[in-house]
Amino acid sequence: MKAAGAVDLRAHIRDIPDFPKPGIVFKDITPLLLDPAAVDSALTEMAGWARPRAPAFVVAAEARGFILGTALSRELGAGFVPARKPGKLPADTVSAEYILEYGVDALEVHADALSDGARVLIHDDLLATGGTALALAELVEKIGGQVIGFVFLIELGFLRGRERLEGYDVHALIGYDAE
Repeated sequence: MKAAGAVDLRAHIRDIPDFPKPGIVFKDITPLLLDPAAVDSALTEMAGWARPRAPAFVVAAEARGFILGTALSRELGAGFVPARKPGKLPADTVSAEYILEYGVDALEVHADALSDGARVLIHDDLLATGGTALALAELVEKIGGQVIGFVFLIELGFLRGRERLEGYDVHALIGYDAE
């Protein structure tokens, strides 16, 4: 149930059929980003869920995860660690491959981005199959961080990504249970 004056975030998500390939319905967050009240509401809700978990860092994936991830880190008073496509970071990196619902990809973080035991919140705009999120957790844990939770703007529940994140604390603001 929404609080009085809360923004209907779902109303700010646009479906784009057959993107990036036929059969995929892309959840476009651009309308949400165009509305300052919607952005503020999303960040307030995500930070409200994350704050009690006391993250020291937010890790987010290129590119859409960066959009709200950096703002979320600022809202939480936490550092931000970018996870980028291979070859985009200038220092020594660690990497992890993952499977998307429409292909295979990889992410890298700087090997020295986190100290042992650093409390890390992982953010991405969308939880689909869970491949990206699991790769981010692998990267965080490889370099000594502790994943304290995942927070997403959108979850495509019918793709069962949450199941791949079993054992982790997972939260999404908007859920879609059918295509």
